[in-house]
Amino acid sequence: MIFGEKLKNERKNKGWSQEELAEKLFVSRQSVSKWENGQNYPSIEIIIKVSDLFGVTIDELLRSDEELTKKVISDGKKLAYPRLKGFFDVLFLAGVILLAVKLGILLLNKITPLDITLIGGKFLWNFGPLILMVGAGIGSGILKEKYKQD
Repeated sequence: MIFGEKLKNERKNKGWSQEELAEKLFVSRQSVSKWENGQNYPSIEIIIKVSDLFGVTIDELLRSDEELTKKVISDGKKLAYPRLKGFFDVLFLAGVILLAVKLGILLLNKITPLDITLIGGKFLWNFGPLILMVGAGIGSGILKEKYKQD
């Protein structure tokens, strides 16, 4: 049995109209209608609410419809994308900050009598920002391509 049929049967068993179910799920009646007719699928949050309302397992709801299962998996991947993207953005920002600090110290040393030394060695300050920014750019690009494929 596909999700839409299961939803409709469970709703009718409870004696609820589409409008009543929609109110309980905080969605429109049209959304319920589209789910029951197989024109659209709910989000995982709604599936969890449906599971609770009707006393059926999420597994019963998901495995009843292969397309719904694919949608939930796809939605899960989309949720992971922003976290990884955020990681690469932070990595890039760290590279920019390292570069700005280095340039600021070099400028101060040039225009003032101060002689500030950069702690950590020349390699860190010469190649660290480059490695961080290029690595973050490559990682972000790979992630973007992977996200497009999924």
